[in-house]
Amino acid sequence: MAGPYKGQGGMQGLKNLKPQLLLTLIHSVQLSREKLGSPVTTGMIAERLGVSQQTVSRHLVELERLGLISRAKILRGERIQATDRALAELRSLYHMIGGLLEPLEGDLILEGVVFTGLGEGAYYMSQPEYIRQFQERLGFKPYPGTLNLRLIGSSIPERRKLERLTPIIVDGFTGVDRSFGPVKCYRASLDGSEPCVVVTALRTHYGEDVLEVIAPQRLRERLGLKDGSTVTLRVFSTPRSPSS
Repeated sequence: MAGPYKGQGGMQGLKNLKPQLLLTLIHSVQLSREKLGSPVTTGMIAERLGVSQQTVSRHLVELERLGLISRAKILRGERIQATDRALAELRSLYHMIGGLLEPLEGDLILEGVVFTGLGEGAYYMSQPEYIRQFQERLGFKPYPGTLNLRLIGSSIPERRKLERLTPIIVDGFTGVDRSFGPVKCYRASLDGSEPCVVVTALRTHYGEDVLEVIAPQRLRERLGLKDGSTVTLRVFSTPRSPSS
């Protein structure tokens, strides 16, 4: 699940990025693609944004520091590319905005294969403040661990539609010696009948092809699952009560 949440620095997500930096990122990448490898100057970006070249230069330095762009000097300009992490964040932001303008119609059906994770789920699911909020907002105390699913086939790109659904938010908090990030929760069912909840975090060690699922019981035992088992996950598009 989530690692410690860092509001600043290299692990910052686009949702927490200052609007001016986000616009500079978008226009810089857009210009680089339009130029097909030809140099891009701070003047070009400044003209797009309606700001000074000095402002653009500061923004580019900050975006590079955050690991969102790479820069290479060429001729009388530079080539600016979004990093893989930035592109993944931009896609996530795109789908989140799409959800506001064009909500998903119907439930989201995904297929995945069960696998053994990094063992962090039990640690996070055992945090008293997470437990309190899960009980309050989801209506149950989750088993201290997550069921890890690696999505397969068309479910990998379909997973991005999750951002178009309205989540139940479990707030982040500060513990004794670290911070814990907010968690998005989506009510779902596993293999047609077993109620569960998909949890996603702003920061995770997994890629977009992995989902983590929680439930009151240990799902491996309840459904007889083992590593390699293929399951179908239905993520509900409309809010449901804990007993649904």
